[in-house]
Amino acid sequence: MGIRHNRVLPGKIFLLLVVLLVGGLTLFGCAGAGAVSRGWSGAEVADGNLFVGSEEGRLVAVNIADGSHQWSEPLKMPKAAGGFGCAAPAAGGGCAAAPAGVAIYGTPAVAGDLVYISGYNGKIYAFDSGSLNVRWIYPREGNLQPFVGGAVVALGRVYIGSSRGTVYALDAATGNKQWEFQAEDKIWATPAVDGDTLYIGSFDKKLYALDATDGSKKWEFKTEGGIASTPLIDDNTVYIGSLDRYFYAVDATDGSLRWRTKFEAGNWFWAKPIVYNNVIYAGCLDHKLYAIDTKTGGKINEFDLRSPLSSSPVLVNSSIIIVSEEGKVYSLDTSSNQIRQLADLEEKVYASLSTSDGVVYVHSQKEDTLYALNAQTGVTLWSLSLSSK
Repeated sequence: MGIRHNRVLPGKIFLLLVVLLVGGLTLFGCAGAGAVSRGWSGAEVADGNLFVGSEEGRLVAVNIADGSHQWSEPLKMPKAAGGFGCAAPAAGGGCAAAPAGVAIYGTPAVAGDLVYISGYNGKIYAFDSGSLNVRWIYPREGNLQPFVGGAVVALGRVYIGSSRGTVYALDAATGNKQWEFQAEDKIWATPAVDGDTLYIGSFDKKLYALDATDGSKKWEFKTEGGIASTPLIDDNTVYIGSLDRYFYAVDATDGSLRWRTKFEAGNWFWAKPIVYNNVIYAGCLDHKLYAIDTKTGGKINEFDLRSPLSSSPVLVNSSIIIVSEEGKVYSLDTSSNQIRQLADLEEKVYASLSTSDGVVYVHSQKEDTLYALNAQTGVTLWSLSLSSK
């Protein structure tokens, strides 16, 4: 197969999803009542269980030892479609009843006995990790603007950004709002918390550092494009990719620029990067995985994987595991800089990877399937449909 070079489009299907989200729609918009919701939730592993959002709009819990699993009740869309798009056209105009479920794009967050998940319906949910019963919902009444990014839990709070550009801090136990901060454009990124500081990017082209206790702004740093990826914090430095096709290192204390990559990538930086042995590994929608020196921002290497990289990679021992949009799973040996294909799922993948005990978990779009792959051999240990039907 010849290598496909495309400096303009990040992949037709992924671009379509982005356009739909920008326009305030999801793939269940204007579908018939009862239509299946969509999303690209990653999975979170905690205490022997895996939690993931399904395309039906449910939280699914999987016991990774025996494969037993259970589903929550579906997240609900508001009765009036409003700014969420038309679920189904009604006779005489207007919108009919919304489908049963709602799209989930963010990866669940787990803390203690609670699992937190956000929906495109503009609500945040806390589920009991054992029973999957709802513990609380925010807001109690009505809906906020859609959530695309996931939540993060720290300092006894749940933090999340909305498509309205608002960052919310909620009490993790009760769901009561502690504070909010307003950016100048939508937020799709999942925040990151380090110490008492929360870092989050926005489509207003800014990276914000907020006091995690009261929401006051410590500093902001502006790039030349929107920011949709989750920041990476390491050694008092915040690393972030931008839709301006550059990658940045910013001082975590005062927001000053340490470096910007001298090279311009062929497309957007979308996925959260990872760091290992003073090297940043950043996937890009131009099909390439970039290895970047943490001190200088110089490009150490690049690997063309022939398909957009929108899924965040994981580190297993000393290997970087990454999956391309077309479903090919690769392993990069960081000691030799040799990359090899582990598996070919032949299914679209946008969700971030997760890993535990030498196993990599991949959530694919086709038939809403979750795969458990041996990180060394690529062998499929098991696969599971997340459908409750």
